[in-house]
Amino acid sequence: MQNSQQAAATTIQSVLSGQNMNVALDTVLRSTPFAEGERAAARAYSYGTLRHLGYLRFALARLASRPPKDPGLRSLLLVALYQLEFGNAANYTVVDQAVESVSAVCGRPLKSFANAVLRAYLRKRKEIADAAIQDDVARFSYPRWWIDKLRSQLGGQADAILSYGNLHPPMTLRVNRRRIEPADYLALLADNGLSATLVDSANVNLAAIRLEKPMSVEKLPGFAEGMVSVQDGGAQLSAYLLDLQAGQTVVDACAAPGGKTGHMLELADISLTALDKDSQRLKRVGENLDRLGYDAQMQCADAADLDTWWDGKPVDRVLLDAPCSASGVVRRHPDIKWLRREKDIQGFTRQQSRLLDAMWKVVTGGGKLLYVTCSVFREENQDQVERFLARHANARLLVPAADSEGGLLLPAEDHDGFYHALFQKA
Repeated sequence: MQNSQQAAATTIQSVLSGQNMNVALDTVLRSTPFAEGERAAARAYSYGTLRHLGYLRFALARLASRPPKDPGLRSLLLVALYQLEFGNAANYTVVDQAVESVSAVCGRPLKSFANAVLRAYLRKRKEIADAAIQDDVARFSYPRWWIDKLRSQLGGQADAILSYGNLHPPMTLRVNRRRIEPADYLALLADNGLSATLVDSANVNLAAIRLEKPMSVEKLPGFAEGMVSVQDGGAQLSAYLLDLQAGQTVVDACAAPGGKTGHMLELADISLTALDKDSQRLKRVGENLDRLGYDAQMQCADAADLDTWWDGKPVDRVLLDAPCSASGVVRRHPDIKWLRREKDIQGFTRQQSRLLDAMWKVVTGGGKLLYVTCSVFREENQDQVERFLARHANARLLVPAADSEGGLLLPAEDHDGFYHALFQKA
């Protein structure tokens, strides 16, 4: 347990210094040999601590009259508090292992301090939990600005969205209907002793299956052969909304990592150009398409810089899955809550506007552009669309088909949060 605690604490420390969690965690796990169980535990502790960081910070502040100055000590205590409150290991084991981790990382003099803090938590946990209900940052584990923004924009729905963001995300599969029907794949899963259910949608006949328990993709029947892909149910809406037809020309403007790219090619025989300005991320798109058995023209370019990639020939469809705050997918990426700043949203909206204006030039008359974000903030969604329509008289917003919230798909048990706006050019 000590190896996992220390790996998680190092990851937390890096994230709170501004680093992406996946990068930080992968760096830690590559630096030292870990048993497979230790690696899985380190990931669970890292994700869980960041998911509930507001509550854990609140608890630590009430347990120590002065916050520990040593960042390594703080991170180790936060991880141990997460284990005590949300984990399954025996309390005495967590405390004992955490104290030894503190000794190894921070020095023996801090062992008694760590031991006192953790044992005090076991005595005062109900008192702390009762007090946390009165503090929104502790209760929801989000920054104050995030809570206030959601409440001002979404009213009574905000608290439920915050709560969904702290749940473990489901593992959802997208069935490739060119290879197998969803019902038949469900039967194949059952034959392999795996339990799963179809994901329902009121508007689209999704080929989505939710696994009862997440697992490595190598264990999924038919995965290597392109029979299924891992993709959130909400993300699967995008390719359907584009109304793809055989023979059309399509541009995927921000393609990486390639989930929506592959889905479009599964739905219709189209000529597709996949763009991304990050060559390493674009490589992942190619790897996904190779597994599925489909081809696309791959170009490493900034989609908004038309001179670097566009040949001047208009296309029938554009998918613009725009860079955004990712506020709708925090249960998969809990570090986002603590890395984002409210001022960052202005930067994203400027980037989105630049991409929208550029990609609109690429669309042929009568063609369609689908604007997608994984954000639930109005500035990146409804407000962005209103500004775009004001700038482009030849753009018509089609009736959103995603849900009843005007294109905003709010986070729920079966899917993350997304926004879709479909434009047609006169």
